[in-house]
Amino acid sequence: MADDGARRHIKMCFTLLGVLLIPSIRAVCPDKEKGLQLWMPGHSEDHRVTIGYGQKILLTTSATVHSIEILNGGKLVIADTNQAILLRTKHILIGDKGELHIGSPDCPYKGNLTISLFGRLDDSDDEHSYFGRKYIGVGTGGMLEIFGKKKLAWTFLNKTLHPENSSKRSYRFHRSWGKRGIILHVIDPYTGEVLHSDRFDTYRDKKESLRLAKFIDDLEEGFILSMMVNDEGSNNLEDSAKKSLSRLGSIFISKLGFRDAWTFIIKKGHPSSAVEDHTVYKGTKASSKAQSSFNFQSSSGEYFTITSSSQWIQEAEWSGWFNRDDQRGSGDWEKLNDLRKDYPDQLCSSPLDIQVQTHDGIPFNHTGDVIYKISKDYGFVCLNKDQIRGLCHNYKVRFLCGKLVRPQAFLSIDILTNSTILELSDEVVGWETGDQLVVTSTDYSMHQAEEFTLLPCPTCMSNQVKVKGRAKFIHMGEEVDGVDMRAEVGLLTRNILLRGETEATCYGHEACKFFDFDTFGGHLKVQRGFKALHISGLELQHMGQQTMGHYPVHFHMNGDVDEQGGYNPPTFVSDLAIHHSFSRCVTIHGSNGLLVKDVVGYDTLGHCFFTEDGPEERNTFHHCLGLMVRAGTLLPSDRDSKMCRAITAGAYPGYVSNPRQDCSASSTFWIANPNNNLINCVAAGSEETGFWFVFHHVPTGPSEGLYSPGHTEHTPMGQFTNNRAHSNYRAGMILDNGVKTTEANVKDKRPFLSIVGARYSPHQDADIFKPRVPAIISGFIAYKNQDHGAWLRGGDVWLDGCQFADNGIGLTLASGGTFPDDDGSHQQVKNSLFVGESGNHGMLLPDTKFWGPGGTDLSGRTLPRGIDFPIRGMQIYDGPINVQNCTFRKFAALNGRHTSAFGFRLNNSWQSCPKNNVTDITFDQVPITSRLFFGEPGPWFNKMQMDGDKTTIFHDIDGSVSEYPGAFLVKDDNWLLRHPNCIDVPDWKAAICSGRYAQIYIQTRTPTNLNMCIVRNEYPDWPLILEGALGKKKHYQQFQPVITLAKGYTVHWDQAAPREVTIWLINFNKNDWINLGLCYPEGSTFTIIADTHNRLTKKTHKTGIFMRTTQIGKISHSHLTRGYYYWEEATGLLFLKIKAHNEREQFAFCSVKGCERVKIIATIPEGSPPSNCLAKAYPKHAEIPVADTAMPRKIPNSRLHTPDHFLEIKLESYNTRFFHNKENFAITEVNGRKWYQQEDGVQLTVIDGHDGNVVESRSFRNSILQGVPAQLENYINGLKDCSIVLMTSKGRLVTKGSWTKVLEELGAKKITNLKEKLAFVGFKGLFHPDWVKLEISSDQAKIHQVLPVPVVNKMKL
Repeated sequence: MADDGARRHIKMCFTLLGVLLIPSIRAVCPDKEKGLQLWMPGHSEDHRVTIGYGQKILLTTSATVHSIEILNGGKLVIADTNQAILLRTKHILIGDKGELHIGSPDCPYKGNLTISLFGRLDDSDDEHSYFGRKYIGVGTGGMLEIFGKKKLAWTFLNKTLHPENSSKRSYRFHRSWGKRGIILHVIDPYTGEVLHSDRFDTYRDKKESLRLAKFIDDLEEGFILSMMVNDEGSNNLEDSAKKSLSRLGSIFISKLGFRDAWTFIIKKGHPSSAVEDHTVYKGTKASSKAQSSFNFQSSSGEYFTITSSSQWIQEAEWSGWFNRDDQRGSGDWEKLNDLRKDYPDQLCSSPLDIQVQTHDGIPFNHTGDVIYKISKDYGFVCLNKDQIRGLCHNYKVRFLCGKLVRPQAFLSIDILTNSTILELSDEVVGWETGDQLVVTSTDYSMHQAEEFTLLPCPTCMSNQVKVKGRAKFIHMGEEVDGVDMRAEVGLLTRNILLRGETEATCYGHEACKFFDFDTFGGHLKVQRGFKALHISGLELQHMGQQTMGHYPVHFHMNGDVDEQGGYNPPTFVSDLAIHHSFSRCVTIHGSNGLLVKDVVGYDTLGHCFFTEDGPEERNTFHHCLGLMVRAGTLLPSDRDSKMCRAITAGAYPGYVSNPRQDCSASSTFWIANPNNNLINCVAAGSEETGFWFVFHHVPTGPSEGLYSPGHTEHTPMGQFTNNRAHSNYRAGMILDNGVKTTEANVKDKRPFLSIVGARYSPHQDADIFKPRVPAIISGFIAYKNQDHGAWLRGGDVWLDGCQFADNGIGLTLASGGTFPDDDGSHQQVKNSLFVGESGNHGMLLPDTKFWGPGGTDLSGRTLPRGIDFPIRGMQIYDGPINVQNCTFRKFAALNGRHTSAFGFRLNNSWQSCPKNNVTDITFDQVPITSRLFFGEPGPWFNKMQMDGDKTTIFHDIDGSVSEYPGAFLVKDDNWLLRHPNCIDVPDWKAAICSGRYAQIYIQTRTPTNLNMCIVRNEYPDWPLILEGALGKKKHYQQFQPVITLAKGYTVHWDQAAPREVTIWLINFNKNDWINLGLCYPEGSTFTIIADTHNRLTKKTHKTGIFMRTTQIGKISHSHLTRGYYYWEEATGLLFLKIKAHNEREQFAFCSVKGCERVKIIATIPEGSPPSNCLAKAYPKHAEIPVADTAMPRKIPNSRLHTPDHFLEIKLESYNTRFFHNKENFAITEVNGRKWYQQEDGVQLTVIDGHDGNVVESRSFRNSILQGVPAQLENYINGLKDCSIVLMTSKGRLVTKGSWTKVLEELGAKKITNLKEKLAFVGFKGLFHPDWVKLEISSDQAKIHQVLPVPVVNKMKL
């Protein structure tokens, strides 16, 4: 051992250990090893210590030294003693062949040890080139073994914890007639519990008096006595008892008289604690009371109050009403003396009170009369002469009369406890009095986590603990609506503590711009080539620094640290509590195979469990809990908006930060390589996200070159099983994005490691040419996350057995954006549960951002975002996705909040895949109107003008959503997808359709900043305007409409047509086709080719050319190598047939040979006007709408398993012509049953809105509408509320007159001009549903839609 300073000789006393070691098969305790030398260095902050050259040292006492370096075979062991040890040092360096031992696996350290790292950021000492300052450093060849007591790391709350200021446990004792004498209670002074009670009848028997005296004298000192008289206790109270009570401390016992009230409380042997009261008996008609009360403190520090009372209670009752006089004459006289004469024996002699009211029951002081006199002893008089109107009201009176008194003795013991019993799901192994706990939030705000201190609790069961204080917030301890929402309870205390000493405030660092506290804590860092490291049972407090590389636990570039790296047993850290940290919790950088188990990370800055650069693989996080993760300054992803702007301002000339895109990603688990395992872990509150899988396209910094570009984006996911995320701001889980791996430059000014886009497509061996390997997310629970339960983007991402509840959006599965990067992949969720608004209502607090009605009970609750935010369970984005065997529970929209089980991405500019499908969906407590919502212009949805908003679609394979098996659900105003037999769903803003659907991607160049209009020839009046999926400044633009196959379309532009157009065939099967006419300026010429593009190899193969034809019909004779186009100069349309020639795999967007494309290169005259040919194209190329695919039949109501269902109604009023003959028809159809209107006029079909049964169908002729419209009005007025009214017209309808007001009464908007043909769906009731609809026309009026039954009014927000 040597001194690094002046090389002074240090005298130390070494003695041989005199303990005989018991032979054991297992390893001995490290501090019992032979040959250890005792070390008691004292306290000096200048003392630099080196342990080396085979020295084996045993530290037995507290010490302060400048530093400790263990090198060259040196070993330091910390003695396990009964005395707490505090070791203060600036750093501990464990170098080559150095060892530090604190306990062992077979002999955990049982004492209390604190290693306290001191020092300031601005110390003058030279810092270590690798470890820095204020550290425990495990260098190459070093060994660190720490094993503290085994303690349960964390568990679940098993009973809901409710907020209270204090808890009151009470004892109550009452006696009245029949229990006379002196009643005595003996009370435990330590707990406040009643140990014994007795009654001594000192009225009846002198022996009772003697027994009382003996009991008092025999009772041990220290016990609390409470005594009181009930009824009578003095008649046979002898002097012996009075003397015993006087010696005890009573003053009034000697004065106790007949039926006197008396109470007395005292702690025997403590006269100062005596409280006593005495009141003389006042007879049978007067109350008297004696009461005593005293506060005592229990052994646990809680207070309890003993209150005793002895009294005679006079009760009272009101007489009957008396009215002997009325207001005639001089007034109303109800004098008490007169009443006694008129009503003898009905009035008491001394009334206690009087009540007066008019004959009609109005109190006298509400009549406005001036009262002459009112008194319980006089009665009541009102004089007419005093009144403005000259007359009093007619009054009656009654009197309150006292009854005979009765005795009552009462004792209460109220234990006011500032403590709480927590009931947990596991036995609390190793938890001790004084330990600190944290209970996680179970609401949206992570700041509802609460810390508690353990108190002694000898009566607690093995899974219970008592903690100091009461909860401020609700913490759930139960399953709610099928979702496990139990709060986690983490233990923060270990018997071995590693802490950093800090200053009172922040100083000398850029971080002080954001934090007012010192962020220069200690850190533990492990260097590559260490010999061994195992840490268990360690608490780390105030660790980490807001500087790179200095974290509470940091494995830095260690390579393989398990058996693959030669470590046996493998390296692990377990049973750690890392709290109030200044930078992260556990950091794994360039290290593989590490086990991180049973670690609690609480209140840290920046990502908590952090894998750094991307090469980290095979690490396992098992049963780890992280919460209260706040923003830090180190990386862009750590920073919040304020830090992002301040730190990156001016980072590159012209750069303007976008915090929500470039930064703002602080996460509890930051996983930079998917090949890591997360099992039974919990992310219980971060400023952004719980679990975030992010991708480094190439490794950076010290990891540079460790894998090839794009490796992590294709690496299969490790095990992700039974993890939980709640109380996070952005999301419970994100699988998306990467970090920028290049420095800021002219082309990309964003700072290094900013958040950027990335796409995940897992393949075997991370090779995109090998089979795909789905990423399996199993048993994941996400609740109370403000934005998303989970946002998962990538190739094959499959969820099974997951639960989502109370999130703004439960789950969004996103593909690769415009195209899935991994064509042929798909995403799916099955066997999972989605809950919209559960029974976990949260709390209304002063700082609660969003509170309002919600859920099926419409009660007040915390809300995830805005009060009107459209909560959705499954959000459909692009696709393809499959949702199978999932349950949706408690999604209920309000009038003003569009909650729905299924919804679509808001403000979506991307594609929507027609292969998205759902099957075997169950709805529980979800009104049929809230199953799905496509969106409408308004808050959150904005104008619904983005391309993806207009093209949404999914396939309801078994009809479990729509009740129509095989139906496609489309946006109600998308006429590229509709046909004449589609059924409107007004509540969903959707239509139920059938058909064969695919997509075309139309890519344009030169220019790119134009809008496209696409029109289906069957519906020329309903064009679809698309803005493009990409920004207008991109080098190309892409339009992505979903189309109906085997139909004709035309395409138009708001500028001159682009010079280059590439049409991609997406989701086309072999031989699928459409006809397409593209608008071009006059004088344009074309070169058109067909090719296939392989998106993996990025290679394009030309497959054919298109030749010009002068016959439009010839375009249908195109084949693979030769196609035809027709240039119709009169309309400006270039026609060609787009057809797929190759097979396609099930989930692929493109064919097995690549993406089939048609590429048009046009030469366009300069200065050409906008290429909009609509006026010339139609009606020339208009076609009659035809439904090529039959509509599915509705599932019969008898086979439905929900309390509500759809009612299909179809109304038609139309004319037909046969030569010169014109005929009128009107038909009403309800669930397949038809009513034909026979007479000219209107026909009304009435349906019961409660059950959907048709009540009747009735006609009103035109003559009635014109001559006696009241008949129709009276008929409508006579209908029951909640009646659905269907109306059709036939013949020449009377379009004016008072009868039309009926339409407005049934919900139609104000009518100014009816036409001959009418179809109307109305509602008789106190509200007007969204589905009320009026169609009018000169020739044909038609409504075909479904109505929800029963009809229910949505609560207005």
